[in-house]
Amino acid sequence: MDNIKMRAKLSSDGVTEVKMIMNHPMETGRKKDDFGQLIPAYFIQLVTAKLNDKIVLEMQWGTGISKNPYLTFYLKGAVVNDKISIDWIDNLGKKGIGEILVVAA
Repeated sequence: MDNIKMRAKLSSDGVTEVKMIMNHPMETGRKKDDFGQLIPAYFIQLVTAKLNDKIVLEMQWGTGISKNPYLTFYLKGAVVNDKISIDWIDNLGKKGIGEILVVAA
């Protein structure tokens, strides 16, 4: 599944910047289609980030997040070639996964 694009760069000061974009329509449940019918809510509920299988970030989201969410976060303690993985689950039970190795900036 190609639903998360990621980048992780380790700077000279030991901080890793992780950037990603998650492909998801993120519907609020309040918008109407061309026929005036409400489009059902469809959004990412839980996002988890791991560094070498250890959880470093966990977020609960709702309908206030835009389509194809873009996320950046920073972490300490990573080294080049460490694995950063992201997974999400939406309100319909669908899942997204992504993983990347840390590279030097």
